[in-house]
Amino acid sequence: MKYAYLFILVFSILSCQKPEPELAADTIYFNGPIYTMDDANPNAEAVAIKADTFLYVGTKEGADAFIGKETRVVDLNGQTVIPGLTEGHAHIMGVGYNLLNVDLREAKSYAEVVSMVAERAANTPEGTWITGRGWHQDKWTEKPEMTNGFPTHDLLSEAVPNHPVYLKHASGHAALANAKAMKVAGVDGSTPQPDGGEIFMSVSGEPTGIFNETAQGLITKEIPDATKESDQQALKLALEQCFKYGITGFHQAGSGWDHINLFKEFAEHGDLKLRLYVMLNGRDQDLLDEYFKNGIEEDIYNNQLTIRSVKLYADGALGSRGAWLLEEYSDAPGVHGHNVMPMEDIEVITAEAYKAGFQVCIHAIGDRANREVLDIYERTFRLYPESAPKEPRFRIEHAQHFHPDDIPRFAEMGVIPSMQAIHMASDRPWAIDRLGQQRIEWGAYMWQTLLQSGARIVNGTDAPVEPITPLASFYASVSRRTLEGNPEGGYEPSEKMTREQALRSYTLDAAYAAFREDRKGSIEVGKWADLTILDKDIMTIPEDEILDTKVTMTVIGGEVVYQE
Repeated sequence: MKYAYLFILVFSILSCQKPEPELAADTIYFNGPIYTMDDANPNAEAVAIKADTFLYVGTKEGADAFIGKETRVVDLNGQTVIPGLTEGHAHIMGVGYNLLNVDLREAKSYAEVVSMVAERAANTPEGTWITGRGWHQDKWTEKPEMTNGFPTHDLLSEAVPNHPVYLKHASGHAALANAKAMKVAGVDGSTPQPDGGEIFMSVSGEPTGIFNETAQGLITKEIPDATKESDQQALKLALEQCFKYGITGFHQAGSGWDHINLFKEFAEHGDLKLRLYVMLNGRDQDLLDEYFKNGIEEDIYNNQLTIRSVKLYADGALGSRGAWLLEEYSDAPGVHGHNVMPMEDIEVITAEAYKAGFQVCIHAIGDRANREVLDIYERTFRLYPESAPKEPRFRIEHAQHFHPDDIPRFAEMGVIPSMQAIHMASDRPWAIDRLGQQRIEWGAYMWQTLLQSGARIVNGTDAPVEPITPLASFYASVSRRTLEGNPEGGYEPSEKMTREQALRSYTLDAAYAAFREDRKGSIEVGKWADLTILDKDIMTIPEDEILDTKVTMTVIGGEVVYQE
């Protein structure tokens, strides 16, 4: 009788043990809000991951069926899961170099800029170039005496006389050089003005130190090229920043051979991890010829790297009055901005790219630049119908200011506006000086109007122009306020995105803009297992708490690449 009892007990225990599933998950996440961006299944209780893809998305009970002996089960404890965020327009090497060079984004005055540079000079051998980026005169709380709305080199040259200094404006479309740098470059009052740019001059006819748009090349040609070691260091730092802020995909806005080869080297060794979507530098004709001949490179090195688009420039930036406008600047009579690359050259390259199956991405900020680019796209689609890919998905990068007549053209032609919401938060307080009230209200940062017309918006930060923090741009998208919370109710509040629209602009629509909505951008079975995990629910918390939200984990292809 005793043995019969033991037999029954052992049989009962064994029968209660769960059998090993035929297909066991590597990882399961549960117990927190999960926003999938899948219209058919917008919310889930749990997700299961096998290798680099989603195996199951649904209920906790359903996910339990995939638990095996080796499955890692992660209790989110209320943390929020969203599809992995994609930075829709930024400069990855600039992100890294901003950490290596003098970072001026937090400077509140010209004096502070000069102090930061002088501190670097004190620890740098004389004659060595000092470079930095991030200053913006319209964001300074204390403003020096300025010429044409910009500081002059005098204070900088006095404080740092023995090092050539080159400081890029936050926009990247202007720069300040000291006297030593101008001497090295041979720039003086007799230097001719370049096409598509301007050397700012004082009333006495001497350079003030400000080099706008293409004029920057007069100085940059003298700066020694970066070494491979410094490039490697910059890319490593940039990747760390991306993962820290929950970024799993990145649209790289323009690269040449050197950086493309670096990306491939990192990817080949499995060190890239980030899903990098690269736009070719449209100013390098040899690069374009090679790629147009050989074709796109898609999802190479285990889905880390894609090269299938071209970056071109129609105009400059609004802050430096380089954005190309139909009417003159409200605060600079007679000034309309700059066309920085001849439109006829842009049209030729656009046609070549279209026929070769490459996407075209053109920088256009002002209403004149946007109209010119839309006209080129329209002519290209009409003139070469035999070359038409199913969906070319051409883009306009920044797309900040339009004439109202041009807004519907995006959806009509399937052109994607790649818009960085954080630019509105940073620029809107002074942009009204450049454009005036009417042009701001009827054509600037027109997110909701574009969305309602049927266009898809890709969001981002344009880092290092702005810090590479998607949650700040998400906050700007839904609040239309500065990061300090001004004004109450937001600027032009009818143009706010909903939270779902803002999240889509950073996930599914960003994937669409890179031709990869079938593999990423939402949490669905069979798609790549890319996740961003947050300590707060950004879809429901009060608006003012969004900026306090932290990324706690970043997952790419099932691999945890960052954990707080």
